[in-house]
Amino acid sequence: MLNPLDLSLTNGPIPTAATVAGALALLTLAIRRGRSWWTRILPAVVPACVLAVIGLKLVVDHVWKPWPEPLPAILVVWTGVALLAGCLAIARLRAGRWYARVLSVVLALVAMTSALTAANAYFGFYPTSRAVLELFTNNRVDLDEAAKPASSVLPAGSRLADVWHKPADLPEKGTVSEADIPGVFKARPAWIYLPPAYAATPRPRLPVVVLLPGQPGSPRDWFDAGRLTERLDEFAREHDGLAPIVVVADQLGARMANPLCLDSKLGRSETYLAREVPEWIKRRLTVDERREAWTIAGFSQGGTCALQLAVRAPDVYGNFIDLTGQREPSLGTRQDTVKAAFGGDEAAFTRVNPMDILARERFPQTAGVIVAGKGDALYHQADAEVFEACRKAGMDVQWKELPGGHDWNVWRPGLYDSLPWMAAKTGLTR
Repeated sequence: MLNPLDLSLTNGPIPTAATVAGALALLTLAIRRGRSWWTRILPAVVPACVLAVIGLKLVVDHVWKPWPEPLPAILVVWTGVALLAGCLAIARLRAGRWYARVLSVVLALVAMTSALTAANAYFGFYPTSRAVLELFTNNRVDLDEAAKPASSVLPAGSRLADVWHKPADLPEKGTVSEADIPGVFKARPAWIYLPPAYAATPRPRLPVVVLLPGQPGSPRDWFDAGRLTERLDEFAREHDGLAPIVVVADQLGARMANPLCLDSKLGRSETYLAREVPEWIKRRLTVDERREAWTIAGFSQGGTCALQLAVRAPDVYGNFIDLTGQREPSLGTRQDTVKAAFGGDEAAFTRVNPMDILARERFPQTAGVIVAGKGDALYHQADAEVFEACRKAGMDVQWKELPGGHDWNVWRPGLYDSLPWMAAKTGLTR
């Protein structure tokens, strides 16, 4: 039988029940006896909450602008529901018996939980209750322990599929570690997945995926929302313990930051990702150092960054996976981006913008996958334009279109459905 912790939080009965519960809770909070409630309190609270939410959207979208995309309408609506429920509960606390006041608080919490559930279902961040509970666990292993120097290593230059034999004592699961990767860019710690094969003797030289989160975000997102450990362990079980080494690096510096994966006034994140992170990986881990064995991947802003590095550092990354990225690095508009990053120097931006590079250079030795969400109103057309530009630049590029929008319901399968392609390209499998 299916464990209740594995029931979906993104579709099915749980989000539906949460929506119904939230609506009923809000309705119950809104209905009350008393003339003053209907003539003074309710007519004041409801418009005030509506105006507050409209003001919040205007500030976020047009003043603060922490990310290029506008706040989704469904998120705005559920923010309004949560705010209205809280305000109505406060208004009801002024009178009534103690149990009525307790009930008001409970109803407000139900409405707020429903709002959180709806937002989670929209973005697909936590797919199950188990994923939520794992926030409170720490299964990380010290990297010095997980990545001890190997006593012997399989010869370089051979396809692993041809020389690998699974040892009888190979672990069933890989390890997850955190580590600081120093450099010119002030990054948060990277999260590192080492597959079961990394524990083998002799140790294979494994391909590398440098994986990037979106913005806002952090490297941990790929392990919480992305279920990275679970899916890579599953891949390893199906391939005699083999899976890529995955280093989830930080290209942002902070959850809300966006230095655009460029060397600019906003920081030197391109140098960090194109040179310093790969050099650290090669020093610290046993990896296949051929460019064909290296893949740069990411979603949303991280997908844009993956494309940038594929054309800006093709000597390092032979493959890329762009999961619903933007057409170009952006802080909202081209003008805002050029001003913030290059002081208004349009030519400086053109020199590093991937679409401009693709128009003037060819990359016949680079392979990639571009994933778009069928319902992604923001970036579906941009992704199609990027695919066409890559194709014209001579790349061996594939197009994948998946059900969903600009969310984890596309990013998770977009990456994991691309693993067989990546494994074949890097020599991990035949």
